[in-house]
Amino acid sequence: MVKTLSTMIPLGSEAPDFRLPDVVSGSELSLGDLKSDVATVLMFICNHCPYVKHLQDGLVEVADEYIPKGVSFVAINSNDVENYPDDSPEKMKEVAEEKGYKFPYLFDETQEVAKAYDAACTPDFFVYDRALKCVYRGQFDDSRPGNGKPVTGKDMRMALDSIVAGEAVDWEQIPSIGCNIKWK
Repeated sequence: MVKTLSTMIPLGSEAPDFRLPDVVSGSELSLGDLKSDVATVLMFICNHCPYVKHLQDGLVEVADEYIPKGVSFVAINSNDVENYPDDSPEKMKEVAEEKGYKFPYLFDETQEVAKAYDAACTPDFFVYDRALKCVYRGQFDDSRPGNGKPVTGKDMRMALDSIVAGEAVDWEQIPSIGCNIKWK
C-alpha cells in the first residue's frame, strides 16, 4: 500500500464515457445509463484497501440518503486482480451484497476508465452535475484509519447538498487520500 492523494482534476472537466460490467447484475452499463439529472457520483474503490474499508458503511449511508434525492452513485474497481485477488469480480459481488450497495459496482479490468478519469487512489471521488461537468473532487470527509475522527461524509454531503439545492460548490476542496490504484 502506497498512501496516495487524489489528482484533483480541473473543475468543469467533462466526465469521460465508459461501458463496464456490473459485478452484481452482470449487465454492461455505460455512463449514459447511470447518469442523473441532478448529480452523478463516481467512486473509485476496491475491496481490500483499509481506507475504503474504513468509510464503507458511511458511504452506503450517504448513498442511501441521496439516491432518493435523484443523485446516482457508481462504484468502480480498477485494481489489478491478478496481484490483488481480493478485488476480483467475484469478491466485489460478495462485498456489494454484504454491505448492501444500492449502486452498481463496476469492474474496470483494462484500467482504461481509471486512466481516463485520472483516478489515483482508493477511494477517489468525482461528482458531476447534470451536464456531466465535474463540480467536486476530493475527500469523503477527514476521517482516516486510526485518526479517531468519525466517518460522517461531511465533505461529500456539503457538495451534494449544494448541488441538490441548485447552488455552486464553491469552497476549497481537499484531496482524497488512500491506497494507490494497483496498476498492472
